[in-house]
Amino acid sequence: MPEINLLPKQVAELIAAGEVVERPASVIKELVENSIDSGADSITVEIQHGGITYIRITDNGCGISRIDVPKAFLRHATSKIKTGDDLASIATLGFRGEALAAISSVSRVEMFTKPPEEQLGTHYVIEGGSETLCEEAGCPDGTTIIVRDIFYNTPARMKFLKKDVSEANSAAAVVDRIALSHPEIAFKFIRDGRQTLNTSGDGNTAGAVYSVMGREFASTLIPVNGTYERITVSGHTCKPVSCRPTRNYQLVFLNGRLVRSGTVTAAAEQAYKNSAMVGKFPGFVLYITVPFDTVDVNVHPAKTEVRFSDERRIFDAVYSAVKNALMQGDRRPEVKLKEPVFNRFERMNTEQFRQQAIKEEPTIAERAYPASSGLHNITNNVLRSNNKPAFVNNYSTVGKNGERVEPAENGYTAYGAAGKAENRMKPARPFTPAVSVDITKEPDEELQAVTEVSSQEKEEKPVPEVVLIGEAFSTYIIVQSGESIFMIDKHAAHERIIFNRLKKERTLAVQQLLTPLAVTLEREEYSAVINGADTLREAGFEIEDFGNSTVRLTAVPSSLTSEDAESLISELAGSLMKNFTAESERLDEMYHSVACKAAVKAGSRTSALEMKKLAETVLSSDDIMYCPHGRPVAFEIKRRELERQFGRIQ
Repeated sequence: MPEINLLPKQVAELIAAGEVVERPASVIKELVENSIDSGADSITVEIQHGGITYIRITDNGCGISRIDVPKAFLRHATSKIKTGDDLASIATLGFRGEALAAISSVSRVEMFTKPPEEQLGTHYVIEGGSETLCEEAGCPDGTTIIVRDIFYNTPARMKFLKKDVSEANSAAAVVDRIALSHPEIAFKFIRDGRQTLNTSGDGNTAGAVYSVMGREFASTLIPVNGTYERITVSGHTCKPVSCRPTRNYQLVFLNGRLVRSGTVTAAAEQAYKNSAMVGKFPGFVLYITVPFDTVDVNVHPAKTEVRFSDERRIFDAVYSAVKNALMQGDRRPEVKLKEPVFNRFERMNTEQFRQQAIKEEPTIAERAYPASSGLHNITNNVLRSNNKPAFVNNYSTVGKNGERVEPAENGYTAYGAAGKAENRMKPARPFTPAVSVDITKEPDEELQAVTEVSSQEKEEKPVPEVVLIGEAFSTYIIVQSGESIFMIDKHAAHERIIFNRLKKERTLAVQQLLTPLAVTLEREEYSAVINGADTLREAGFEIEDFGNSTVRLTAVPSSLTSEDAESLISELAGSLMKNFTAESERLDEMYHSVACKAAVKAGSRTSALEMKKLAETVLSSDDIMYCPHGRPVAFEIKRRELERQFGRIQ
């Protein structure tokens, strides 16, 4: 049987450090929490090289007397608790007495501290758990602690640290969260000599949210206030229309402590049921106050997980507070127009404007098929010959007796009164666009050319004979093929076509932006985008680091507008932060997002030729059954079923 030995003090401290000190961000968290417990109302955090080589935290709290300074670095030395009964009602952020001992065992620590009642302060130095200096020093009231060279004496753990920028982003995220948890404290964060955060410390939670999370997020919030059986819930939650694709903007503070709680998250999301889109998650900053004896914070060494004595009461309190906030504060979205910019069209006369718009207006075919395919040139010849505009959603056909049939006002095509029943059941020829066509080239030849291009791209089965009937609600294309009628969701169909093409080609046509777009992200999103720049490049996005949680878009997929690309970055960041078993899965999710933004939107105007081409593509391919979201692209109504409904057959 192996002999049981007592671990040496240094080994035991290294084990404890492994529980508390994972990276520079965890060091900052522990030390800032100590500053808060000291009663400070102003805290400054400064880091260099991601905090790996240098961290300095300064506060104006109560300080530490000279006789207690060496004891503060001993394991399990604390001023927060004295007896076991105190664990039942912990009111401070720190209480274990492990932080300073663990940090000093794996780094070089220097402290300057002075209580207001003492004339001189104390300068204390400890390296690798061993004291090297303790002397009197002149210093202001409060405490300044400097941590250098984390893991200098444990190289095996040093190799698990990430790049400086990643560690710095994690440190910034920790300071952001703590600044939100205590809006009554003024926080400053200095990163490599540059101040990136400055809160007022006036106790206004809305101001703290604005300073930390930015104007865009703060503008979507409504206040939350509620009390339920000694549980107080306050803070802010977003409007249902502003829900986000990830849960990164969900923050919960319990008695001033940032925590993770599935109960609170589930309650808040339940309040949004039937209000938010499926797959979207609300963003919120909630402050929950409960009696200290009803919660156990001594569950995890990092103190980020808690256990409630009555989970149901917490759920009900959060649900009712958020639900009431939505009922009282949510209103119809307000449209805010952008500031006017110079427009080169404003000095043109009407005829010049019309001609210029005809030349530059993109079509669906151009967005779906890049210039290299040649399809957009053919479409331009059909739709824009003789410099005349294409009349979108306005087409006609010729009846059996030669009369011209015009579209009805409701978006469906109708036949004139002179038409007979057989004309309504079987049009003489497919509908043709009501546009002027180049007389030097037969329309049938051009349509044949379009069909040939389509056949080259999709060879699964021949292009079916499609008769375009019309379009309902500018969203659903109605066609006849064989003995069936098909209704096609044009957005879902176009999205699947683009998605399939991206997956097959694995390359995107990229357009360089004349003016790069600056996009501000949440800290974790920013870090994910910077670290995943190569993956984003494969998806067609060129990203540059602009600093301070901001990136610049210099190039985007040619199928996207700059506005679509800007709104898409946050969604792509969420994909980068997910854990995928293969890089191809991450790319597939990105292609899905790009396809959704690039596809023709429901309610948009679509020409007859484009609708016919889209229907032919859908019906000729067996892999265009569902959009990437899982919604059906089309459904079929058999002629026999229609005749049964009208009583023609039994």
